[in-house]
Amino acid sequence: MRLFLASYRFGKHADRLAALVGVPGRVAVIPNACDAWPAAWSSAVTSDLVPLRKLGYAPEVLDLRDYVGRATDLERRLAEFPLLWVRGGNTFVLRAQFARSGADLALARLLAADALVYAGYSAGACLLTPDLHGLESMDDPREVPPTCGVEPRWDGLNLVERRIIPHIDSPTDPDGFGNRLAADYRAAGIPHWALTDDEVIVVDGDRVELLR
Repeated sequence: MRLFLASYRFGKHADRLAALVGVPGRVAVIPNACDAWPAAWSSAVTSDLVPLRKLGYAPEVLDLRDYVGRATDLERRLAEFPLLWVRGGNTFVLRAQFARSGADLALARLLAADALVYAGYSAGACLLTPDLHGLESMDDPREVPPTCGVEPRWDGLNLVERRIIPHIDSPTDPDGFGNRLAADYRAAGIPHWALTDDEVIVVDGDRVELLR
């Protein structure tokens, strides 16, 4: 299993993503964490396509809403790409869209087979954790029913062993929600990674690294 989990885009470690992937090529960009914000959706997608292209990748948007009820088709489609790029937004909306499309089960199988690299930041990183409780202080689960037509889920995909808190000491979190959540997790003894926007977690087989 190869994972690149960041607080904000590449952090300071785009080179490590390149090392995981090998020669830059096609990448499926999954923007569904932004589905609750239709007015900002296109600009959010563009904001990820541009830096990926600058690094030599060939990004293609893959909208999970197109695959609701088509889990087999989605798994075949995902398997075409050496890299998935899952951007930030609302973690609960992203979790719901992964469940509705079957991407959650497909991703687990593809990663177990080492068929691709998963790169996600902010919500895209939090998605892979065991449990989403606490993230409601940063993302609003009430956006899920009107956006996805289902109730929020509080389980992550459980592909990493700790919870993740993005945007520590970050200008993207001026109210310090992430810092407060990290303090709450520490007080409760909950294992977690609290990431600044420079930091990245890299999983390569059995090896897990926190890059600062």
